[in-house]
Amino acid sequence: MSDLAWVPQSCTLPTEERPLRVAEWDALFSERLTALSRPEPLRLRLDLAGGPGVEERVLDLVARESGCCSFFTFTTTPGDDVIGLEIAVDPAHQAVLDALAARTAGVQP
Repeated sequence: MSDLAWVPQSCTLPTEERPLRVAEWDALFSERLTALSRPEPLRLRLDLAGGPGVEERVLDLVARESGCCSFFTFTTTPGDDVIGLEIAVDPAHQAVLDALAARTAGVQP
C-alpha cells in the first residue's frame, strides 16, 4: 500500500516525512513481526521478536508516532524474546487501524 491517502488529516507529521515513517514501520514489521491479532475492531495486537536494541527501537518509534498522531494509543509489553505492541484507536479512526492492520498482515511471515 504505497498510497498514503489513508493517513488522516489529524496527523501532524509533515507530508514529506510520511513515507519515511511508513518505511520505518514496514521495516520493523518485516524484520520482527511474529504474530498479530485483532481482538477488537479498535485494537491491533502485535508480537515482535526481541533482541538487542529492539525494545528501544519500538519505544522510539511509538513515541514519535504518538507525537504526530495523538489518536493512537500504544501499549508495549517488554520481554526478552517477544515485545508486545498493542495499538488502539477511537471509533473515528478505525479506518486508519484497518489500513495499518492490512499493511501489517502483508508483511507477516
